[in-house]
Amino acid sequence: MEASIHSFISELHGVLLMGVIIVMIGSLGKSADWLVSEVVVLSERSGLPKVVIGATIVSIGTTLPEAAVSVLAALKGQPTLALGNAVGSIICDTGLILGLSCLISPLPLLRSMVNRQGWLQIISGILLVVCCIPVAAWSRPGMLLEQGGRMPQLLGFFFVFLLFGYLGISIYWATRLDESEINEEVSDVVTSSMTAIVLKVIAAIVLIVASSWVLIPAVEEAAIRLHIPKGVIAATLVAFGTSLPELVTAITAALKGHGDLAVGNVIGADILNVLFVAGVAAAVTPAGLAAPPDFFRVLFPSMLGVLIVFRVGVMFSGDRLQRPFGAILFVTYLVAMILSYATLTES
Repeated sequence: MEASIHSFISELHGVLLMGVIIVMIGSLGKSADWLVSEVVVLSERSGLPKVVIGATIVSIGTTLPEAAVSVLAALKGQPTLALGNAVGSIICDTGLILGLSCLISPLPLLRSMVNRQGWLQIISGILLVVCCIPVAAWSRPGMLLEQGGRMPQLLGFFFVFLLFGYLGISIYWATRLDESEINEEVSDVVTSSMTAIVLKVIAAIVLIVASSWVLIPAVEEAAIRLHIPKGVIAATLVAFGTSLPELVTAITAALKGHGDLAVGNVIGADILNVLFVAGVAAAVTPAGLAAPPDFFRVLFPSMLGVLIVFRVGVMFSGDRLQRPFGAILFVTYLVAMILSYATLTES
């Protein structure tokens, strides 16, 4: 099956190849959005508080495309694609998605959440970079730009352990929110039976995995034909596609006047891109996730840069993230993408 997919992809004309990539990215976004909606309904039927659902299940659901792509890429021996997707998704979530959301409408800040999870957001980004630095590089930092680094499998398991800790503390924080801070509506009323909802959840998961299975070889073939490093493609095109659930959620929330949902969703997604996406991808790969020199030259600095810009912006904002700050985030994202293509395609 896998060989047939690779053979089919390799014979496609360039236009058709890009069409396959676009269709698979769209399929990922739609199926993930479908999954989130059904899981929320299923959870509400089970009696879990909506705020707990939003803090855990929904945030996991919107990062499932990133996880599916990264884990399958790692299993197929493409650790650069796996790590690049996680890093690129953080850049996309924080710079592009929050930037556009702010430009659409100023985003209210739920300080009790942002001040706690916001620091976890930037700490998780720093932790990802630190865990990719070999022991020898601490005394010879220059070797990172020559040989790169690697996130070992053991640290992948450590990240998964931290993931459960993060979900636990998120539930604790969520249940302690004041009623005035909680958004009333999470999903529309659905009359489907429990059996139908479960079947829809399973179907959505199958679509996510199937779309990822086709997207990975298509991206590999595109990178080969365009002479672009796979890490660049993963950190830009694939990262944008797998971030579509966060993009749709954030923009919809901003348009409906619930911008605090956009901020919370992106912060949670960034943390999960490290602990869930990168962590699981590394855990299933005996050799761990490779971080080539390009990551330390451009991608890691870009990721940390956009996280720092967001963190500083929050510190100097009042009770809302205003449109000028949205423009700053959006420009930061564009600069990161331009540097990625300009620098990495020359290496």
